[in-house]
Amino acid sequence: MKKALWLLLLTCLAATAADDKKVFVTVDKNNNLVFSDSPSPGATQVTVKDTATQMVPTTPGVSTSVVQESTKFEVAISKPEQQGTVRENSGTVYVSGQIKPMFAQGLRVKLYLDGKQVAGPTGNANFILHNVDRGEHQLTLELLDQNGKIIATSPVTTFYLHRASAISPK
Repeated sequence: MKKALWLLLLTCLAATAADDKKVFVTVDKNNNLVFSDSPSPGATQVTVKDTATQMVPTTPGVSTSVVQESTKFEVAISKPEQQGTVRENSGTVYVSGQIKPMFAQGLRVKLYLDGKQVAGPTGNANFILHNVDRGEHQLTLELLDQNGKIIATSPVTTFYLHRASAISPK
């Protein structure tokens, strides 16, 4: 009976396993099966695979690019605020963008500071700029599809960076 149970257990493990994960099985002094990921004296190795993930089929004839082209995306810069002041002596500016509707797979974002591309294209709408000079600056985000075509542009956000100066009187 115990041998039949042992064979059934090993058969079930072998049937559901498909990856090269190593599992070792031993029987303790009370005849209980003990599973471990490290070998011990008298252990039998059982090969276990991850369970398969189920892929959701896409609708035939409708590609993601067609869906993205038919969707009107809106891009906006939420941080820094329009006409806002950033006080940061190191010149670090944190930029956060919002994309509506929800950010889709394959889309990329570029960030422009004063008309020059400073970041991207990337799959994230949050950026950190370093060593930005003091003064007035303009930020713009561009949303690109998987082919690199611009599908949305944010309004220009103007912000002011204040940095302490060693030559300014106190």
